[in-house]
Amino acid sequence: MHFYEISEADDEIFTNVLLAHDSEYADDEFLEIVLEAREAVVKTFEEDSLIEAIAIELERRHGFAHVEANLRAAVRVSSEEGETIITPVDERAHVPAELDDFRTMLIETETEDRPYRD
Repeated sequence: MHFYEISEADDEIFTNVLLAHDSEYADDEFLEIVLEAREAVVKTFEEDSLIEAIAIELERRHGFAHVEANLRAAVRVSSEEGETIITPVDERAHVPAELDDFRTMLIETETEDRPYRD
């Protein structure tokens, strides 16, 4: 299984979609089919984001699998004892968008800013 990522960003938010496929695509081949899918959906998509629409198009045309759509288990990990818990996948699917805290955040930090524990 090979994994591919498509992402979308502006000045404040970075989002991504992970896809899987049995075949390995070279970088330029993957870019080509993403551009083709983008062209097909960019003016008419109804999904929450362009990358979700592209992912659906790649599933339909090229057999990719949207990894999160196939998620079987989700665990919320905490540094606090007893707070690492399982979150049922079906509950994640029904969280209203304004309450959904399972989004990806990309934060740039300097090495000296990272907390280390002995």
